[in-house]
Amino acid sequence: MNNNAEIILTNGHIYTIDKTFSTASAVAVGNGKIMCVGSDDEVKKYLGNRTKNIDLKGHTVLPGIIESHMHMQAYGLKLLNIDCFGKTKAEILNEVKAAYKSIRQGQWITGAGWNETGWEDKQLPVKQELDEIAPDVPIYIARVCGHLAWVNSAALAAAGINESTTEPAGGEIHRDAAGNATGILVDTAASLVQDRIPAIEEAMLEKAYMLAQDDFLKHGITSIHDLALSSLYDYGTVEFISGMYRKGVMKISINSYISADNAERAYAVGPIAGAFGGKYSMKGVKVFTDGSLGARSAWMLEEYSDRPGHFGNCRYTDGELYDLMAAARKNGFQIATHAIGDAANRQVISAYERILRDFPEPADHRSRIEHAQIIKRDDVKRVLALGIIPSMQFVHCTSDKEMTEERIGTERLGDAFPWRSFIDGGAIIPGGADAPVELVSPFHGIYAAVTRKDRSGRPEGGWRPEQKITRAEAIKAFTIWGAYAAFEEGIKGSIEAGKIADFTIIDRDVMNCPEDEIKDISVIATILGGETAYDIDGSFS
Repeated sequence: MNNNAEIILTNGHIYTIDKTFSTASAVAVGNGKIMCVGSDDEVKKYLGNRTKNIDLKGHTVLPGIIESHMHMQAYGLKLLNIDCFGKTKAEILNEVKAAYKSIRQGQWITGAGWNETGWEDKQLPVKQELDEIAPDVPIYIARVCGHLAWVNSAALAAAGINESTTEPAGGEIHRDAAGNATGILVDTAASLVQDRIPAIEEAMLEKAYMLAQDDFLKHGITSIHDLALSSLYDYGTVEFISGMYRKGVMKISINSYISADNAERAYAVGPIAGAFGGKYSMKGVKVFTDGSLGARSAWMLEEYSDRPGHFGNCRYTDGELYDLMAAARKNGFQIATHAIGDAANRQVISAYERILRDFPEPADHRSRIEHAQIIKRDDVKRVLALGIIPSMQFVHCTSDKEMTEERIGTERLGDAFPWRSFIDGGAIIPGGADAPVELVSPFHGIYAAVTRKDRSGRPEGGWRPEQKITRAEAIKAFTIWGAYAAFEEGIKGSIEAGKIADFTIIDRDVMNCPEDEIKDISVIATILGGETAYDIDGSFS
């Protein structure tokens, strides 16, 4: 039998992320899989006449990064449409003006990423600001959290929203003193307008996905968990992604989680696991239970400190939530639930208790709570007891720390972003950025997890530093723990013989560089199944 490798990588500093967190200097690859991990001498035994030998030049190597919570379609569309991330209101309005000049009949102006907490007046915008620019073209611009939209009068009219419109469950229409819609729509109310946006042309949608993929590879991301967007992500998206794999243009691995609101066809077809050479799976269902802290739609047990009398938005009754989750469980799908507020988390945990009692098989359920941002300590214990996976986005904590204090007050901060409490109790935390909500770099997430500081280094010592996690834990969150959350720890997430040869090569030692440099780590090369998919200077191609 031919035991020669197609590729060997030597002279590196490889963190294998195996059970002992061992290191190695070399790895041999054949047929897209890891053949051997060890010293240069051990791996050179696999060297043949046609083996390509790549000198790692001492660089640090990690398993391919697994992004465990993001939205690929929305990320790509943000790159195509108006990108409001980090921009002032004036800058955004100028981009709307430019878009209006080139708009074609029947099109809408769309964008995403604005955040009023970074504006000078810190006030929510209103429809009149958009009406002055484009009175006859509908405009829909999502807030950075994705749970609140800024629209103009033409968009409201397209959705039939007026002074007598009833708010849908789990949504809110902001109104002025006269009862008129201000142009701010929350969660399911925003969907009333979003559902009216014309379908994206297939060529444009593919371009969005390709732009997103290119960006992921530049950041060392080889696998993603693509969590559903309620009004966009239906089975047609699954078929579209499958088509890109068939054409050979989709290279990264994707685990899709379909919206529970659009799951009928998924249930009829059944779970998809490891299609297209193991690269594509659709075996999870996503349920939204509340909104976001930024939109004040996260469902809280106590009223918002900065909006007395308001508790956020609950999307489902206990019975409705149970029925959605039971349907997923009965049809063999993993359940992932969006829950940010402490009331939403409590409702979800109670639903899981009932679901896992009524449908005990399979016992290895790996049910997930996405975000779990504000959660009571007793409910943390319930999560641990049930074996629920808290899927965390570390950068949400450091981006939103001041806003979190405004929303819930200092007395409740002990319930916010309890990473250490979860891990000390035996939980694993798969890590993600929730892109396009946050910047996609996994090293921003690792930095946030380790320091509890934002990218400007504030606050000194970290925000609620008792909930920091270690570097090793943070790296696991973006590798082996992400793999575990998708039932894939047997094929990826660590650099071990037999696993897929996905590697992320970086410019400094993430375990030993100064703490404040973690956020500045750059990816030199990304290798997918033994093939170089991104190479900053051609050294690894």
